[in-house]
Amino acid sequence: MTPPEAPTNGSASRGNVLPAVSACLRTIRKRADFLRAARAARQGRPSMMVQARKRGEAEEAGQDPNAIRVGFTCSKKVGNAVARNRAKRRLREVARLELPVHGRPGWDYVLIGRRDVTAECPFEQLRADLVRALEKLHGASS
Repeated sequence: MTPPEAPTNGSASRGNVLPAVSACLRTIRKRADFLRAARAARQGRPSMMVQARKRGEAEEAGQDPNAIRVGFTCSKKVGNAVARNRAKRRLREVARLELPVHGRPGWDYVLIGRRDVTAECPFEQLRADLVRALEKLHGASS
């Protein structure tokens, strides 16, 4: 018996089924990993900044080499704690929806919120910005 498909929330035209919980996404938690991503490729979009880097062989020890790792950050310029948390929640949801489809295994991504934009931007625009940033980053790195 196969499990029922998750609702697509309007993405039926793309033919994608939204992952309920993505097993391939891992959260970046160590500062050193954020700093490595900061030195790597980046792509600015109107609603966010995306940093991306391919992990090296030495970093894969004890980890799933096919995992996509993602981190989120918003500086105090984004606003007070409520505004920063709202922006990060929205970035987490966009990453959950788009990285399993458009991200690459073995890569780290850091999504950085922008002041007055990330928390207020229409959600579909956030999704489109992330997809476009990933296309540009991977187009440049291939």
